[in-house]
Amino acid sequence: MIPRLRPESVPDSEPNTQNATTPEEPAGAMTFFEHLSELRKRIINSLVSVAVGAAIGWFAAPHFIGWITKPMLKALADAGLKEQLYYTHPAGYLSLLISLSIYLGIVIASPWILYQIWLFVAPALYKHERSAITGFLFSTVFLFLAGIAFGYFVSLPYVLRFLTSFKGPVVPLMSVNEYFDFILLVLLGLGLVFELPVLIFILTLFGIVTPRFLLNNFRYAILVITILAAVLTPTPDALTMLIFMGVLVALYFVGVGVSWMVVRRRERRLASPAEAR
Repeated sequence: MIPRLRPESVPDSEPNTQNATTPEEPAGAMTFFEHLSELRKRIINSLVSVAVGAAIGWFAAPHFIGWITKPMLKALADAGLKEQLYYTHPAGYLSLLISLSIYLGIVIASPWILYQIWLFVAPALYKHERSAITGFLFSTVFLFLAGIAFGYFVSLPYVLRFLTSFKGPVVPLMSVNEYFDFILLVLLGLGLVFELPVLIFILTLFGIVTPRFLLNNFRYAILVITILAAVLTPTPDALTMLIFMGVLVALYFVGVGVSWMVVRRRERRLASPAEAR
């Protein structure tokens, strides 16, 4: 005879989900083809915004040419040379207008492009990641523009003054197209250098570096910063190099502060049962 279990002895097979903490889930999930369709939509929207921005930039380009040539004209005047830039190809000036229009279009459309990036990645992010990525995107634009401003108002005058200080039996003929390529390289390079706090933010987010690690290895960071300052400042002027080093050191400590905030928020999230994943 098989004994029966009394009702009170039957184990409870259904877990009690009343007090269980629901793990934080991403905002949404899509299939592979839905991701491709969404990516295609965001790319098309971004390209359309760049085209619209370039159309606006076409009308602003002549005014910006006058603005970007001011440092070169001043350097020529300080060197006792003729304040004039030339183009050496029949389509040189038209090519410059088109190139400048495209770059201005990218700048004008950058907020919309960032918004499209946000719309694409937001469904796959957790709540705390969505709040972090918003600040990350806008900080990226701000730091990049700050680097360009530093290059135009601080670094570029010193560089051009140094390059035009060499005098010999030949007279320089400054091509406006080559000058535009040169300052584009300088300004974009400084804009990328100013993204150092963003780079530290990403490394901290993935657990590669910590504030303690950054502070303990500060002497190595100073060595790298010194090498970068020597490479990125073509002038032997010690003042220019020190200014550049000072800016990079300040950015490094801003990155340390950002890293500390990321680690602190992560520890708070892990310590709170309500937000545990």
